Amino acid sequence: MRRIRSILFAVLAVIVLLAVAFLFYANLVMRGEREQALLAWENEEISITSTDQSIVMEPAAGGTGQGLLFIPGAKVDPYAYLYKLSGVVESGVTVVITKPTLNLAFFDSRTLDDFAVDAPGVDEWYVGGHSLGGVKACMLADSPEVSGLVLFGSYCANDLSGSSLEVLSIVGSNDGLSTPEKVSSAADELPSSTEYVTIEGGNHARFGDYGHQPGDGDATISTEEERERITLALVEYFGSDQQ
Repeated sequence: MRRIRSILFAVLAVIVLLAVAFLFYANLVMRGEREQALLAWENEEISITSTDQSIVMEPAAGGTGQGLLFIPGAKVDPYAYLYKLSGVVESGVTVVITKPTLNLAFFDSRTLDDFAVDAPGVDEWYVGGHSLGGVKACMLADSPEVSGLVLFGSYCANDLSGSSLEVLSIVGSNDGLSTPEKVSSAADELPSSTEYVTIEGGNHARFGDYGHQPGDGDATISTEEERERITLALVEYFGSDQQ
């Protein structure tokens, strides 16, 4: 019995150590850059509210009634996307950025309805995300209450090719993680009507503002230029859906 107790204690100790190590890993997030985040907070055309589960970005005056639920990449600070998404909010679209469980979207079991309560003025919802957050968004998109899907440096692991979703897929030409080739190879999972936009000179991390990411390529355009091109693609996408 003493030997059995010793074995059980050793197994329990290993499990506890693994759990602590995982929690430590999950909480080592790639922090958003303060300078870019402040540009969004100080933007008089938008209103930003932080809740326990999300960051809500709303147009200060009026709105289209459209909303984008946006899921961050794995271990990326949700606030890192404020600046890049602020442009489409200026055009009238509400953006709700999730705060994923353990900073990893795959551990987040919440649904669109759970986050929609943070933006009651939205009557038409779209889902989207960056990197692994986009993969999670694809899973949420397989629902009749979702009108469209927006992918930043990402692709789907589930088959949405037979859906009527309006899909926008944006990729950076210098993305070293979700490379243009990887995005192209997963195109069969999306509807044939999917719109693809390539940002020349953009890399993986420039879809947000959180510094360099291991394995990524080098960006050859500024974060300001990247924001302009992302905003243009998003405004055209949401504008066409209003027509």
